[in-house]
Amino acid sequence: MSQIYKYHIHGTNLLFEVNDQHVIKLLHLSSTACPDPNRISAERKQASTLVELQLTGFNSPGHKGIRLSNTLPGSELKFKDIVQQKDKLIVTQNYEQSCSLMVETHFQFYSGIRTVQVWNVVTNIGHEDFGIEYVSSLNVVGINNGDTPMKYTDNTVYLPHNSWTGENQWKKYSLEDLGLLYALDGEKLQDSTKVIAVSNNSSWSCSQFAPIGVVENINTRVATYWQVESSGAWHWELEDAAQGKELALRLSGPTELHNHWWKNLKPQTSFTTVPVSFGAVPGGFEEAIWELTRYRRAIRRPSRDNEQLPVIFNDYMNCLSGDPTTAKEIPLIDAAAKIGCEYFVIDCGWYSDGYWWDNVGEWQPAQQRFPGGIKEVIDYIKDKGMTAGLWLEIEVMGINSRLAQKLPDDWFFVRHGKRIIDNSRYHLDFRNSAVRDYATAVIDRLVRDYGVGYIKMDYNITTGIGSGHDSDSFGDGLLEHNRAYLKWLDGIFDIYPELVIENCGSGGMRHDYQMLSRHSIQSITDQTEYVRNGAIAAACAANVTPEQAAIWSYPLREGDQEEVIFNMVNAMLLRIHQSGHLNELTEDRLQLVKQGIDVYKGIRQYLPIGRPVWPTGIPLIDDEWFTYGIETEDRIYLAVWRAESLQNHFTVRLHSENIQSVTQLYPAPDLDRHTAFELHGSTLSFSFNRNKLARLYEIRK
Repeated sequence: MSQIYKYHIHGTNLLFEVNDQHVIKLLHLSSTACPDPNRISAERKQASTLVELQLTGFNSPGHKGIRLSNTLPGSELKFKDIVQQKDKLIVTQNYEQSCSLMVETHFQFYSGIRTVQVWNVVTNIGHEDFGIEYVSSLNVVGINNGDTPMKYTDNTVYLPHNSWTGENQWKKYSLEDLGLLYALDGEKLQDSTKVIAVSNNSSWSCSQFAPIGVVENINTRVATYWQVESSGAWHWELEDAAQGKELALRLSGPTELHNHWWKNLKPQTSFTTVPVSFGAVPGGFEEAIWELTRYRRAIRRPSRDNEQLPVIFNDYMNCLSGDPTTAKEIPLIDAAAKIGCEYFVIDCGWYSDGYWWDNVGEWQPAQQRFPGGIKEVIDYIKDKGMTAGLWLEIEVMGINSRLAQKLPDDWFFVRHGKRIIDNSRYHLDFRNSAVRDYATAVIDRLVRDYGVGYIKMDYNITTGIGSGHDSDSFGDGLLEHNRAYLKWLDGIFDIYPELVIENCGSGGMRHDYQMLSRHSIQSITDQTEYVRNGAIAAACAANVTPEQAAIWSYPLREGDQEEVIFNMVNAMLLRIHQSGHLNELTEDRLQLVKQGIDVYKGIRQYLPIGRPVWPTGIPLIDDEWFTYGIETEDRIYLAVWRAESLQNHFTVRLHSENIQSVTQLYPAPDLDRHTAFELHGSTLSFSFNRNKLARLYEIRK
């Protein structure tokens, strides 16, 4: 007889079955009701392996192509027990044949949140080494299905494409668009070899895609979502299962097949997978993102920065562009203080008098740039009532750095006996304790000696597939480096809990939630064209919580009032990264910046508690019109943009039926000659009489 285990923990339902062979199957993981296990097909049960684990030298059975399913010994692990510990469930399995191992699957729950964090711990309990080629963090079969089989191709998948200056571009696909076909009645039933797979190699965790996905079913009205929490390599795949009748999702960190990762596990040692988060909720894409937002807030390191949301001026974007001097900074500091900025950050270039890209590494202030010393400028920032910040790229050294030339190779990523060079930089290996000590000394000097309270931590190169030095594989070297870096970062925050360290990676190339569970703020993009910047801004709260998502506002020297307004609206429902030559703006344009910051300070308390909404759908970078809002119990703050369009009119249908009032918050409506709106029930009609206009509204419910 099989044995059934059911759990309901903080809104999530779990259903397990242990069969006659003492193998445990995960039959349901969702906030929706558990199905009747007697109505679940034998094929689905057979495919619902809790942990996929492939060891070197074991058979890889089945006709499956490059799928990471039906693994050995994964499908033959024997159930030992399930233990519930308050907000955690731990399932233990053993294997004791040609090798001896134990696998613990950890399900971590959070009060009031319908998202579960999952990871596996594999322990060698035998006397011989074995090699791990693949181990899943989570394997789920029957996505968006109940106990009545439905065509899995009725699901649609949302994928977040990512690129430098083109971040957070969510696109919707049918599964058939991506190559999955449903088996017809009477057709021979077996799984296909087609896989919808997304992998990331290197240390830019978001170089091509963010490690997130959503699958929505319009028939069951259920949306499944996931997030891989890796700051380096990762892999996930969607495919058909249960003889071609179900949709399966597999989430993991790096694999040998896709990421050059292989782990030799010695006796009495353990390997822990990359954690992943997963949930399934009634609704669609927006409901899935709202649950992810609540979960991201729950796992994040507590920080006053995410409560207070101070306005940050940074001198880089469409401004000094890496060429700071005392003479250039003083008027910018005066202007930033005048309009109400609370932080002032000196960006790159402060450590070199000339070309600096390939000689970074010592992080000493440039004497010619700052004749009176950089401390003079930092003190001036403080005297103006702002917190001072500096740019840093601690994980690299330039190939022409005098320090790098003196150091041994074990400080750096190495493959085939040679230091890896990417764009004229070496990459430091944080597995080396001497590297961590060096990095800590740099932070100490910036904070204790210079008085810095904010660090913009940039990251402009990648490691490639990893390091071969003192590692079982290139991917193993990368994963262990990533974990060492995060441990070092945790130590820095232990020493300096009030220090704000911005996460930046050539814009948004590393906005995963291993990084963002530590960092309170993320640079979203380096897009220099303000209209496209608006579309990126309007989409980014799907990837990063609004109170962590920093967006540039950079009024141009040659712009007009509407360009200033557009720039400000881009950032006003997120985190303001103010820039631009403020000291050269006309007074009327500078006052529009100040007005925007004043409005922001009046509403920013709602951002950390609000729900991101997209009444007209999540936008793409060159959409003609787009919207994004923050919704609370009694109000919606809605930004509306017209980019380039032949249409002067745009309609927005709101979810709420109880709209009491609509007010234009920014710019002040009394002098607005270009826009108007009308409310009819729950529909807002906008008239914008020219291109490149943006407005911010408050809607009371």
